[in-house]
Amino acid sequence: MPIVVDDRYTIPEHELELSFARSGGAGGQNVNKVSSKVLLRWHFAASAAFPWEVKARLWQKLAGKLTDEGDLLVTSDTTRDQHQNLDDAKDKLAAIVRAALFVPKARRATKPTKGSKRRRLEEKTRRGTVKRGRGRIDVEE
Repeated sequence: MPIVVDDRYTIPEHELELSFARSGGAGGQNVNKVSSKVLLRWHFAASAAFPWEVKARLWQKLAGKLTDEGDLLVTSDTTRDQHQNLDDAKDKLAAIVRAALFVPKARRATKPTKGSKRRRLEEKTRRGTVKRGRGRIDVEE
């Protein structure tokens, strides 16, 4: 079953590689005999799911999470059920790619208004007056 990242992009199933391993943690005897941990590997470098400009941005954002071969590895061993872990791993992969696809809005520099400049200068004058009043007072006789 393909992974739907958002309404525009879907990762096809043939680009995914699944493997299972024995999971650590709680579970008693079950841990030693059932391979419930899911290792989901997405062959990102060979993926045709994204246009090249989007793929370049993803490559830059996911650089720390990719293997030397250009694969993204996601694991899940939160539950004792293999199917729930598989769903969790797919959700994690979709969330990672969705976060990397997010393009922040460009920040535009703005200028302070005349009113804010006036208020700032008035406050500076007021503070200066207060500080001047704290000085030594000369008593003339």
